[in-house]
Amino acid sequence: MKLAALVSGGKDSSFALFLALKEGHEVSDLVTIIPKNENSYMFHSANIHITGLISEACGIPLTSVVSSGEKEIELHDLKTALRLVKVDGVIAGAIESEYQASRVQRICDELRLMMYAPLWHKEPEPLLREMIDRMDIRMVKVAAAGLDESWLGRRFDGKLVEDLKGLHRKYRIHIMGEGGEYETLVLDAPYYKKRINLLETKNCWMGDHGMMKVIRAGLGEK
Repeated sequence: MKLAALVSGGKDSSFALFLALKEGHEVSDLVTIIPKNENSYMFHSANIHITGLISEACGIPLTSVVSSGEKEIELHDLKTALRLVKVDGVIAGAIESEYQASRVQRICDELRLMMYAPLWHKEPEPLLREMIDRMDIRMVKVAAAGLDESWLGRRFDGKLVEDLKGLHRKYRIHIMGEGGEYETLVLDAPYYKKRINLLETKNCWMGDHGMMKVIRAGLGEK
C-alpha cells in the first residue's frame, strides 16, 4: 500500500514509519504540520524545523503546512496537507490518545484514506525499549514533575527507561510521554541513509518546563 507518514521528528511517528516500511508498505511522502501554537492539541512543535533534514536523511519528500495550532481549526490544515499527496493511506504514531487518533481517522474517512496506526494500544514499556533498540532518540522538551533541565538532551537508553519508571511510580507520569510530559527528536533510524548530527543547541528553561532548541544540525555518515 502507498502511504504518507505524518512526521514530527519525534519517536512515535518515526517508529510508526519504520514499522510501515518493515511490513512492506511504500512510503512515498512525509507530511508535517507546523503549528504556530507551541501548545497545539494535535501536533508536536519542538524542533519541528528538523523534519526537512529528516526528509533528506531518509530520501522521502516532505510536504509541510503551517497551522494556527488552534484547537479543532488545526484539523483543517491537516486535511489540506493530505490533499496534496496521492496515497492510499496515512501513517499515524498514535499510541493512546483518543483525541488525536479519532480526529486523524475522521479526516482519513473524509478523504477516503486508510489510517495505519501500528503503535495503537501497544504496551508502553516494551514499545519504548523496542524503539530504543532501533533508533537514536533524544529528549528535547520536558513539562512534568520530576523532569528537570538535566533531562534535556539525554539519549534514550535502559537507564533513562528506569528513571522514567521511577517518576511514573512517584508522579504517575506516562513513560511514553502520552500526557505531554516530554517530547523527543530522532537522530537516526534504520531507514535513515544518513544520521542527523546536532551542531549547536540551546537549553531554554522556564522554571518548571523547558526545551533544548536545535540551532544548527547537519547530516553525517552512519
